[in-house]
Amino acid sequence: MHMNLAEISQYLGLFFLGIIWMLIHVSILLFVAYLIKAPFFFVAVGSQANIGGAASAPVVASAFSPALAPVGVLLAVLGYALGTYGAIACAWFMQYVYSGG
Repeated sequence: MHMNLAEISQYLGLFFLGIIWMLIHVSILLFVAYLIKAPFFFVAVGSQANIGGAASAPVVASAFSPALAPVGVLLAVLGYALGTYGAIACAWFMQYVYSGG
């Protein structure tokens, strides 16, 4: 892979957008975990399931305990299922905003 690190300064807006996106992600996860008094295990695995998917969520779950790897798979699959409907709703919302309401 060839990369010119000098050109990163041209796309700083994308880096800030990614940082803002991750801050929102972490804020929502921690807030909901606080409300429902969820253990940190669910926060860590849920976050990884949303970001990394079914390939990496079991790895994070098994870091807490090897017996919890199936829970990571289940959370990732649930994330895929809910994320599909969330993406469709987001597309509808963006189409509504773009068309001017």
